[in-house]
Formats: sequence, C-alpha cells, structure tokens
Amino acid sequence: MYKILNKHLFKSNEYCIVPIREEDKFKIMKWRNEQIYHLRQTNPLTKPNQNDYFENVIKKQFSETNPNQLLFSFLKNDNCIGYGGLVHINWVDKNAEISFIMNTKFEKEQFFQLWSSFLTLIEIVAFDELKFHKIFTYAFDLRPDLYKVLEECNYKNDAILKEHCLYKKKYIDVVIHSKINNL
Repeated sequence: MYKILNKHLFKSNEYCIVPIREEDKFKIMKWRNEQIYHLRQTNPLTKPNQNDYFENVIKKQFSETNPNQLLFSFLKNDNCIGYGGLVHINWVDKNAEISFIMNTKFEKEQFFQLWSSFLTLIEIVAFDELKFHKIFTYAFDLRPDLYKVLEECNYKNDAILKEHCLYKKKYIDVVIHSKINNL
C-alpha cells in the first residue's frame, strides 16, 4: 500500500483500482509486450525484467513520501483487466502524467468504457486524494479513439508536438491532453 495515500481502494460502479498487485505483474507484462507499439518501451519485457522491476522499483515506492509514480491494478470483480496510474509525478507543481493499458482482448469492444472508467478512478486519486492541480496524457499519435475518450471526459487538447518521436522509421506527433482540478 502507498504510504502517501489515505485510502487504497477507489471504486466507481463495477470497477476499482488498488495499488498494483504482485499477482498481476505477468498479465501486465504480457499486455505491455502486445501493445509495445504505443508505449515508451523499446524492448519486450521478460519475466526476469518484470520481477526485478517489482522488487527494486515498485516495492520501494510504496513506502516513499513522494514517489515518482503511483501504479494501480484496474479491476472488475477482483479480476485485473488493466493497470495504470500517475507517472512522472511533479510534487512541487502538483501534476502528473496518466498512464493506462488494458487487457489487449478488450481494446476493440470496450476501449471507450474501460478508458473512461479508469479516468474517473484516477481523477479521484489525483484530485480528491492528492489534491493535484493537473493531470495529463502524452500519447503517440497512433490511436485516434484515445482522443475521443479523453475529450468526452473533458480533457483538453493542450499541445501537439510535431514529429516528436521516431516510429517505424518515420517521425510522428505526440498529442497531449490535460484536465485541471477546478475544485
């Protein structure tokens, strides 16, 4: 459990997020490897990589006062169907990037529902629990459905970084959406 949080279960309807669970690490590894094309991950993960990451990075962050990320297992009926959280946290300026990936088999049929449900939950963590000022996404311009979900959930298109990343020998844009805590 994260020391920085007062509670560790965030629920909305049939979905909830809890601090990332050890039992989900290989599901997460599988999904990341399947969806590597839209992640800032250059090589497929291996079981030793994933074990090392959980042991030497994740576990330490649970006890830190200001960890640089807070990762959560995204659950439906106690079954992990995705994971994500707040990454690249800036504790001084009270902002963080949102990271999220879902079970690859749900991408076609449930993308909108799962993304918007996760956003609802991560906003509770960021805005209600941590009192952050702003959260944002940083996305390679490869998945137009992502922007529809963000805009439907009242995220604003803040910037397009033109030809910012090399993808399959071609430079592509990065699109940044954000939401400000108006409470």
